[in-house]
Amino acid sequence: MNGLNLTVSADYEAMSDAATALVIEKFKQAPTGLYCFAGGDTPVGTLRRLVAAHKSGEINLQKAYFVELDEWVGLDGADEGSCLYYLEKELFGPAQIDASHYHYFNAKSADLEGECQAADKFIEGHGGLALILLGVGVNGHLGFNEPGVSFENYAHIIDLDSTTQSVGQKYFTQEVDRTKGITLGVKHILEAKTAVLVANGEKKTAAIAHLLEEKVTNDWPVTVLRNHNSAFIFVDQNALL
Repeated sequence: MNGLNLTVSADYEAMSDAATALVIEKFKQAPTGLYCFAGGDTPVGTLRRLVAAHKSGEINLQKAYFVELDEWVGLDGADEGSCLYYLEKELFGPAQIDASHYHYFNAKSADLEGECQAADKFIEGHGGLALILLGVGVNGHLGFNEPGVSFENYAHIIDLDSTTQSVGQKYFTQEVDRTKGITLGVKHILEAKTAVLVANGEKKTAAIAHLLEEKVTNDWPVTVLRNHNSAFIFVDQNALL
C-alpha cells in the first residue's frame, strides 16, 4: 500500500475516537491550515469530538480555514439536508467559526462553473488542503466523485449516480432534486497533505473491500486513496468483510 494506513476499531464510537485523535494531531501541526470535512452520518462523530476539543481548549478551530467538500445543486445552507446546513449545525455554529474562514459552493448560482473556479482558487490561495476528512458512499464515491469520474478533475459539476440519489433522500424530510452535485475533485483529494477516511457498518463493506485490494479503478473512486502519499483509513469491524 502506497501511503495507506488502516485502523480497525470495535465500533463506531471507537472508530470516531481514533480518527479524531489523528485529526487533532494534524491540527496542532497546522493550526491555521485549510481543512475539508465531509458531511454525512459517518463523519459526524469526528466533527462533534473536534468541537468538544475546541471548547476544552485543546485546539482552536477558529484559527483554521475550511472549504466545503460538495453540495447538492439547487440547495444552500437554508435548506435542511444540504451539506452546508450540516456543516453549520455540526461545526461552524458550535465552534463559532467566522464566516470569513470558510468557503462553500453557492449551488443555486447561475454560474456553477464560476463556483468551481472560486473553490479551486480558495484552495490554491491557502496553499492546498492540510487535511481532508472523507466518508465513502456505498458505491465507493468520495464527495460527489461518482463511479466513472475522472481522477484528473478539480472542482466540477457532476450527474449523480442513482445510488447516491436514492441514499441521499435520508437527509431530507421532503422530496428534492438530487440529480446533480458540485464537488471538489479527486485531484484535490490526492493533493491534500493528509487524507482521512472513516467508514462503518455493513453497507460499506463492498467499498472498503475494493479499497483494500490492489486495483485502483474509477469504477470505485475510493480506491484512488491507494495512490495518496498519506492516507489514513478508519473503519469499524462491521465494515470489513
